[in-house]
Amino acid sequence: MNILSAENLSKRYGPRLLFEHFSFGMSQGEKLAIVAPNGSGKSTLLRAIAGVEAPDSGKVVFRSGTRIGYLPQEPVFAEGLSLKEAIMHNDSPIHRALLQYEEALETPENAEKLQEALEEMDRQQAWDFESRVKEVLGRLGIDDSRIKVEEASGGQRKRAALAAVMLEEPDFLILDEPTNHLDLDSIEWLEQWLSAASFSLLMVTHDRYFLDRVCTDILEIDRGELVRYTGNYSYFLEKKAEREAMLASSVDKAKNLMRTELEWIRRQPKARGTKSKSRVDAFDDLKSRASLRTDKESVQLGVRTERLGSKIVEFHKVSKHFGKLAILDQFSYTFQRREKLGIVGKNGTGKSTFVKMLLGKIAPDNGKIVQGETIRFGHYDQEGLQMADHKRVIEVVTEIAEVIELKKGHKLTAAQLLERFLFSRDKQWQLVSTLSGGERRRLYLCTVLMANPNFLVLDEPTNDLDIDTLQVLEDYLASYDGCLAVVSHDRFFMDKVVDHLFVFEGDAQIRDFPGNYSQYRARKREEERAEKKAVASEQAQANEKKQEAASADVPQKTKLTYGERLEFEALEKDIESLESKKDELAERLSSSGSNEELMALAAELDKIVKDIEARTERWMELAQWAD
Repeated sequence: MNILSAENLSKRYGPRLLFEHFSFGMSQGEKLAIVAPNGSGKSTLLRAIAGVEAPDSGKVVFRSGTRIGYLPQEPVFAEGLSLKEAIMHNDSPIHRALLQYEEALETPENAEKLQEALEEMDRQQAWDFESRVKEVLGRLGIDDSRIKVEEASGGQRKRAALAAVMLEEPDFLILDEPTNHLDLDSIEWLEQWLSAASFSLLMVTHDRYFLDRVCTDILEIDRGELVRYTGNYSYFLEKKAEREAMLASSVDKAKNLMRTELEWIRRQPKARGTKSKSRVDAFDDLKSRASLRTDKESVQLGVRTERLGSKIVEFHKVSKHFGKLAILDQFSYTFQRREKLGIVGKNGTGKSTFVKMLLGKIAPDNGKIVQGETIRFGHYDQEGLQMADHKRVIEVVTEIAEVIELKKGHKLTAAQLLERFLFSRDKQWQLVSTLSGGERRRLYLCTVLMANPNFLVLDEPTNDLDIDTLQVLEDYLASYDGCLAVVSHDRFFMDKVVDHLFVFEGDAQIRDFPGNYSQYRARKREEERAEKKAVASEQAQANEKKQEAASADVPQKTKLTYGERLEFEALEKDIESLESKKDELAERLSSSGSNEELMALAAELDKIVKDIEARTERWMELAQWAD
C-alpha cells in the first residue's frame, strides 16, 4: 500500500523548466534517493513533496494520518531562539515538559517550580524522551544547545534541524543533503539509524557510501525523465551502465534506419497526400529517437598548475591553544611534493584552525610555520562565494581574469572556461542568486582553480556538488601535480584522492595514518576489538583472583547462624515498615504547601529510600543461605 503518490508534478521558474509530468509512488518502509546533476530541480521536488512549495501542476497525496518530517538544505529558524528551543519547535506537550524541566534545573532554589516540572515530566512520560534527546544531540555534535540561532554557524543550524526532525519520529522523512556539516562518526551513526528505521525515507545526498548502505531504491532524473532502479547505489550504477549501452545501441539503429527512410522520403513527390501518411509519421518518430544525445556533458578540469619548488610548508614545534582547548602542541611536520593529505576528526578538535594556520591566516602561539617562495594556495572553503548574488555568472569569472591559461600553453576565454564547467552561454548571463546550491559551488570551484594554484586546500568540497562533478573532481585530483590538503566528511571522496590522513583526536593529539579513510576505519575497529578483549581479560583475571582470595579467607558457608536468622527476619519487617513510610511521605510531598516543608520532606524521603536500599542489599545477601 502506497504511503505517497506524486502525480504529474511540473515546476517552472520563469522560462526555465525544472521538471514536467513527474510521477512516482512509495510504500511504507521504502528508502528512496533522488540522483541528478545540479540544477535539475532535486531540492525543488523535495519541497513540493514536503508541501513547502506548491508545484505548478500535479498533486502530492500522503496516506491519511502520515506524520511528515522535512530537513531543508538550508534550515531557517526564528531569531531569538536557542538551538535547544529551535529543536523543540513543534510545541508538543512532551517537548514543553522537557523545556520546563531544564529551565527548573537552572534555578534549583525554586523548589516549587522544580516540583511542578518533575510532575509534568511524569505525566507526559518524558524521561525516556529526555534520554533520547541527549543521545541525538551528542551523536550530532551539538555540545552547547544554549547558543542563539543567529549566532550559530551554518553547520550548527543544520545539525539542530536534523536533530529536530529525528526527534519528531515521523512516518515519512524527507532529507535534503543530511550529511552536510556532520563529522564522520556522526555520519556513520546516522547511517545505521536510518538503515534500521521502519519509516519511509526520501532524500537527496551526494554521499555514495551513504546511498549504498541506506537506500532500497534510486530515482534518477535523466534527460528530463524519472527512471527508477530497485536496489542500492551499486546496483543503480550497474543497471544504469546497461541502460546507457542499450540506449546508445537503439540510437545507432535508429540513425541507420533513418538514412534508409530519408532516401524514401526524398524519392516521393512533394505533395504530402501522395505519400504513405503512416510511414511519414513513423519517420518523424524515428528522427526524434535518432537525434537523442547519448553522450552526457561533464565538467572539464584542465587548468595549469604553477611550478612547485623544493620547499613547500614546514611546521616547526608549533603550538596553538584557545583558552583550555589545545589544538596543537609542539607539532612538527614537513609537506612533500605531490602530497595528498586528508584531514579528519570530530567537530571541535581543531581541523579548521589547522587549515587556517596552514594558509597563514592564523599565527601560532609558539613555534613557526615556514612557507616556500613558490607556493600559490587555492583555498576552497565552506563559505563559498561571498557578496556575489547581484553579479552575473560571467562577471564573477572576468573579475579574476579575462583569459585563463591551461596546460601545454593553451588558453581559454572566461566564457569558454565556464562552458567547461557546464555553464551555457545563456546561463552565464544569469544572476548568481538564481543558481542552485550545487551550481554556486561549481562556479566557486571554477574561480579557485582558474588561479592556477600549486597547493590546493579544500574544506568540505563535496557539499552540494552533484555526483558527476565529484567524479570529475576526483579524477582531476588523482593526477594533480601540486600538493593537496582536504577536509571532508565524504568517505568515498577521501578514499579516492588522499594517500594519508591527519586524524585529529582532540587535546592536541594528531595521528598521522598512512592510508585512506576506509583503511583507517578498519584499523581502528581492530584496535577497538583488541582493547575490549584486553579489558575483558583483565576483568576476568581480577574477578578470578577476587574469588580465590574470598575462598581462601572465608570458610565455606552452608546455612545461617542463629543470630543471622534473627537479623534476616527483622530485616523483612523493617523493609515492609519503611516502604509504608515512604508511600506516606510521597503522598504528603505532593500536597505540601510551603517550600520549607517540601524540602524537609524531600530530604527525609531520600534518607528512607537509601535506608531501604541498604537493608534490601543485606537481606539478599542473607537470603541465599536461608532454608
